[in-house]
Amino acid sequence: MPGFLRRTLTLMAIALLVLACTRTETDAPALAVAANTPPAPAALDMGIRWVRTAAEYDAISRSAYRTALDALANKIADKTWTALPGQTDAENLPPAIIFDVDETVVSNVEFQATFIRPFNDSKLNDWNNANVAVPVPGVVEFANRANELGVTLFFLTNRPCFEMAGDPDPCPQQETTYQDVAESGVPVDKDRVMLVGQQPEWTSEKSIRRNFIARSHRVIMLLGDDLGDFIACTRKKPLEPCTEEATVATRDAASKNYQDYWGNGWYILPNPMHGSWVSAR
Repeated sequence: MPGFLRRTLTLMAIALLVLACTRTETDAPALAVAANTPPAPAALDMGIRWVRTAAEYDAISRSAYRTALDALANKIADKTWTALPGQTDAENLPPAIIFDVDETVVSNVEFQATFIRPFNDSKLNDWNNANVAVPVPGVVEFANRANELGVTLFFLTNRPCFEMAGDPDPCPQQETTYQDVAESGVPVDKDRVMLVGQQPEWTSEKSIRRNFIARSHRVIMLLGDDLGDFIACTRKKPLEPCTEEATVATRDAASKNYQDYWGNGWYILPNPMHGSWVSAR
């Protein structure tokens, strides 16, 4: 074989090898498998893999709840303290904590790993009805201690209410969510599980429901996995009272504007799988 041809073929082989090596696990296509056939780990989205398998995820979640637990007694005792900017005259109100549900109290990583895309709320509702809820690391110990100290626990979720065939309940998803929280080992009152659409004004803009709770309780802590669990107007689609879509820049500015609350009444859980951050540009 002529030398120049041999060199050409060698260079082509090297180029193909380099191309193959540069294809990483992050190039894997979106997961689309049946729930009873979990994919091999290498096929999973890296965010799902991290939550599902990384010891670091467990450690960060427990750290957030341990920090909240360490501050709990002081937040209860300090009648001037509230975790809601703008809440006033709350000294004589009973203390309350507001939790998000999914990825804050209940882990849905197995649903994320196995459902057939695209996502819709019926798929999550059906999956939750068919499976026993698993708690996020650290939540059970924290929530039970808060309950023992007389703090009222509220659970705000952006799971929506929708009618289901053969069920007269206009919001059967509240029962599903209530059961999920209870199965996870967290004390819960069904009347304090608040979904999108339960009241006409209850949209996915959670500030409306937080303000509703603030009428009757001094909110001492917020716990969630999404910026919208703490701050208003962080979603791409603006809903009242918001008038403009949130962007990467406005979300970053809002987080910095309230930086004194992070780790001080506001405790955020890690969630690289989904959230309002996905659509921000």
